Amino acid sequence: MTPSPLPLRTLLYRYFFYGWLFRDAWRGTLWERSAATRHNVEQARWLPTYMRRWGVLCLGLFALGVLTEVPLSMPQGSVVFYLPSVASVPFIAVTAVCWLFLTRHRAF
Repeated sequence: MTPSPLPLRTLLYRYFFYGWLFRDAWRGTLWERSAATRHNVEQARWLPTYMRRWGVLCLGLFALGVLTEVPLSMPQGSVVFYLPSVASVPFIAVTAVCWLFLTRHRAF
C-alpha cells in the first residue's frame, strides 16, 4: 500500500520552509529534549539546501526586478519583484546562523 501523495500546498511549504524537519528541544523530559536536540543536529544537514533554494529565488526575483525597471521603464512595477527579493535575505541569514550553530556547537 503506497502512501497518498501530499497536496501541492504542503509540498511547496516543505520545499521552501524547513520548520517541519525539526523537533522542539524545549519540551519534555531531559531524555526527550536530548533526543530532540540530537535529531535537530542531524537534520541541520538540509539547511544549506534551503539556503540555496532561497538564494536562487532571491537572485531570480532581483533579476526580474531589474528587467522590469530598466528595459520596460516600470519602476513602480519592479517593486513587486524587489520587495520579496530583499525580504528573502534575512531568511537566508537566519538559516545560516541556525546551520552554523547546529553544526559547529557540539556541547549537546
